[in-house]
Amino acid sequence: MKVENNLHSLDLLNKMELMQIRASKEVALSSDNSVNSVSFGQTMKTMVQDINQQQLKAGELMTAVDAGRSDDLVGAMVMSQKAGLSFSVLMQVRNKLMSGLDDIMRMPL
Repeated sequence: MKVENNLHSLDLLNKMELMQIRASKEVALSSDNSVNSVSFGQTMKTMVQDINQQQLKAGELMTAVDAGRSDDLVGAMVMSQKAGLSFSVLMQVRNKLMSGLDDIMRMPL
């Protein structure tokens, strides 16, 4: 279970690195209108949707175990932990973005 959490953490880190690469490519390619690029907002929206799907799936698995339709308690708990970790990462990203925005707002003109 600890190995699976570590693998999930690495997966989240890889997704965050991919977001950073996409954002840097968007900045570099912003002058070239012929190249289709993904916006940071769209990337964040996709991440929120993915995390929502994980939480819904975890809820379904937990409900199935509670109702006696499934014996996969370990799978339900792992999915619940993955969803919780993903949500925590999302909140950390949000907090960093808000902190950066606050810093920008406090800058003297």
